Amino acid sequence: MKISLNHKEESMAGESISVRELLTMMKFTFPLIVIKINGQLIKKEDYERVFIGDGDAVEAIHLISGG
Repeated sequence: MKISLNHKEESMAGESISVRELLTMMKFTFPLIVIKINGQLIKKEDYERVFIGDGDAVEAIHLISGG
């Protein structure tokens, strides 16, 4: 399948992947990360239940705080 991840095309095996699997595969380990699929915000507690499919647009936004 092909998805857009942070506005960059990525190819992955299979027909779908969970948000949690994507984060693990891409080694996104930031403690504060926001995930949007096709513009819809995904809650952290739903990462195992929400699946990304072919053609989906995924945004992984790393939140950084500072002063």
